[in-house]
Amino acid sequence: MGVYIKSSAQISIQNPLCNDWAVSPIIYREPYARAVECDYKKYINPIAARRMGKILKRAIAVSSSALSICGAAVPDAIITGTGLGCIENTEKFLSAMTMEGEEFLQPAYFINSTHNTISSQIAIFLKCHGYNNTFVQRGISFESALLDALMLFETGTVNTALVEGHDEMTQGYFKLLDKLDYWRKEADGKGAVAGETAVGFFLSKEEDTVKIEGTEILHTPSMDDMSRSLLKMCSDAGISLKDIDAVMVGANTDEANDAVYEAFSETLFHGVPCLWWKHIFGESFTSAAFGMYVADYILRNRVVPSAMVWKNSVKSAEQIRKILIYNHFNNKEHSLILLSRW
Repeated sequence: MGVYIKSSAQISIQNPLCNDWAVSPIIYREPYARAVECDYKKYINPIAARRMGKILKRAIAVSSSALSICGAAVPDAIITGTGLGCIENTEKFLSAMTMEGEEFLQPAYFINSTHNTISSQIAIFLKCHGYNNTFVQRGISFESALLDALMLFETGTVNTALVEGHDEMTQGYFKLLDKLDYWRKEADGKGAVAGETAVGFFLSKEEDTVKIEGTEILHTPSMDDMSRSLLKMCSDAGISLKDIDAVMVGANTDEANDAVYEAFSETLFHGVPCLWWKHIFGESFTSAAFGMYVADYILRNRVVPSAMVWKNSVKSAEQIRKILIYNHFNNKEHSLILLSRW
């Protein structure tokens, strides 16, 4: 049984719903950046859009675009991963309650503040009455959604699925994390750049260029644990560890964060080309979705953008047929996703 990526779409701190980032990425020097919005009138009735927060409009635009690319109509399932959910609406509702008590509160903020609102709004828009689920697992939210989808495919429950990662970053939440030295300081240029995520993948059993070979999620693993998981994943895919042509890691220029990837690459993939994406798309709880998005682009187009090379240069993009995506959250939750070109 195979699961293939038929299409994908993104809205981020790069130009939305396109791949301009591969040729001329927008470089951010400041530590906080919000997503570049697209023209939502192409996807959503302006009257309906007035009642939607940015994250909901992005989700519908990304879903519609991903389906349009491959000519699909309605998926069998919609599965979303989100770390913060509709935090902007949540903040607005709580701020209004604090300032005004329980009087004159706008119900739209409350209705659109729950985490599963994202999947629900996509389903309503697409008129999809199938399986609908949301995973809120902090830094492995997207990977959890992907794993759920793969299990549905494996059991024959679905033939197609929309799997997405969505997160927004408000100024208030940015400041809270900034107090913990989570973000880049302009003086030294080290640390992560805050980003926003809106990535959608249309997955299908029908064969296509890029296949998802498997995914694993591990909690506080040792290097031996990582090695065993990788060997099992490769065995299930019918390949060996040496068949992996490139590793895409979640490095973000923060010293403590990147040290984990340095150890991983040197121990298990010495000399293998290492790619990265967070310096272009930013850091968020569901940023692993961008890692899979970039890997899909590289395999599908047989080109490696120079900005994506972290260490060990790529001799020939044509020779890259299998990419391992490795991401971790606070060095506690670790995830592996293996893609291959068919």
